[in-house]
Order: sequence, then C-alpha cells, then structure tokens
Amino acid sequence: MAEVTAATVKELRERTGAGMMDCKKALAETNGDMEAAIDWLRTKGLAAAAKKAGRTAAEGLVGVAVAGNRGAVVEVNSETDFVAKNDQFQEFVRTVAELALKGSGTVEGLLAASWPSGGTVEEKLTSNIATIGENQSLRRSAVLQVQDGVVVSYVHNAAGAGLGKIGVLVALESTGDKAALESLGKQLAMHIAAANPLALTGEELDPSMIERERAIATEKAKESGKPADIVSKMVDGSIAKFRKENALLSQLFVMDNKTKIEDVVKGASKDAGAPVSLNAYVRFQLGEGIEKKVDDFAAEVAAASGIKQAEPAGA
Repeated sequence: MAEVTAATVKELRERTGAGMMDCKKALAETNGDMEAAIDWLRTKGLAAAAKKAGRTAAEGLVGVAVAGNRGAVVEVNSETDFVAKNDQFQEFVRTVAELALKGSGTVEGLLAASWPSGGTVEEKLTSNIATIGENQSLRRSAVLQVQDGVVVSYVHNAAGAGLGKIGVLVALESTGDKAALESLGKQLAMHIAAANPLALTGEELDPSMIERERAIATEKAKESGKPADIVSKMVDGSIAKFRKENALLSQLFVMDNKTKIEDVVKGASKDAGAPVSLNAYVRFQLGEGIEKKVDDFAAEVAAASGIKQAEPAGA
C-alpha cells in the first residue's frame, strides 16, 4: 500500500475542500491514488467536483492581445511571483501576445517567430532567463478569429495592460453594431472568468469527463437503495445537471443569476441590430494543471493529523 503523506493530504484538501481526516481516509482507501481519492470523497458527498482548471500552481502571467477580428492569449510561466512583476518579463509577455496574433496558435510556431529587435521568440526567452536569473517558459497559446464581428479580451487580477492571472477571449460573429458587440463580449468574458465553463455546449464536454461523472453518480445513486430503474433515472438527471452547469451556453449569467447565456446572446441581437452568434471562447488561468511544490504547510498537516512526512529525495 502506498504511504499517505502530509503532502498528498494537503494536495487532496486543496483540490476538494474536504476535511483533513476525510482526505487521509480517502487516500488510505484508494491506496494513495489521488484521482481515485477525489472520486471516493465525492461518492461519499464529502467533496465538490474538482475542476483541474481551477488549480493555480505556477507563477508568471497570462497575456492577451486583440487586433480587429482576431485575438490571441498566451501563458508564460516563471518560478516566482517576483519575476512576474518585473518590467522586462511583463514586456516580453505583452510582445509575445501581440506576435501570437500573426500565428496559428501553436507554441512551436510562436517560439520560432521573429522577435522585433532580431532573433526569435525562443532566443529572446533564453536571453531573459540568463538576464533575470530565473527559469521561464512559454507554456501555451491560442488564437480566435471571426469572419465578421468582434473578438473581445478580458484579464482578471490585472498586473498591467493586457496582463493578468486569468485571460479570456470571446468570439462573437455578427454584422451588427461593433460597440454593442464589444459591450456584450466584455460581459461574457467576465462571466467566463468567474464561472469557468468547461465547454461551449453540453455536447462538447469531454466524453471521458462525462463517463467519470456517470460512475460517481451511479455509486451515489446505488447508496439510496432504490430500484435499478430509479437509480438509472437519478444518474441521467445528475449527468444532465452536470452538462447544464458546466457548458457556457446553458450556464446562468453571473450578472443576474437567472438568465441563460444563450438567452443573453439572443437578447443582444436587438441592441446590435443583427443576429449575434457566440462562436467560441478561450480561458487561460495561470498555472492550471501544474502541480504545486510542497511547502511548509505539509508540516502543519502532519503535526495536526499524525501523518508521517515523506523523506526528501536522496535522503
């Protein structure tokens, strides 16, 4: 059986919000498997759905840039928040976002792009690492474009113009008034930053994610002791609710918490003077999916729960 350490309990607590002893028990029951432990907690009703996209564990900045009907978003990581506040680093991220507007959205293509003062983006990044004295990386990029309409950007926890901890792009297709579209796009982008939808529509949600939710819902429904046909209906209801709550178009608008986003878009057609279509969106949150380094809180957890701390590598 895998050893349950203070560090793994800490991570599970951060990802689920469950109590310390419940996390310890979940890890023990699942032989230390983190994902299985999350599912175990959820089947017991002890944790909410863990969205990996909400796990911020790296420093750096997300940068956005928009030009006409095209927008780009990039994430550049650094080792510490101190570097993220560095003027040289911020200017690098801002310039990379602007260069991304001309590319295909791939990191490889962006690294090979020409830097304004000479060389490539990759060479400039290498130079920055040497100058600043801390490792940095261009982690990802994305580009959105519409035929006729607007691409609107928004940054949350802004560190400067076009820079922040969360970057959002919204693509609205319409021949309508651009000012009205910009206003709608900004509101939708703010909603996306706050609500963190997992897909544009319920049908576009990752099938593997749906299967995982179905397995969890099935275990919870079986514990009710109801007949198989009722259990099946309970599971279908849970999946339908999951799709509704995690697909952008069916989410309730955070501004009033009662209007579906798809209805917000339809209603905006009147102000724009033409039909409006929400074609796509991108949301980058700094560090999502990157594991956090173990800090001193692990010792605090160990002291409180009597769990043995893992020995450092090579000790």
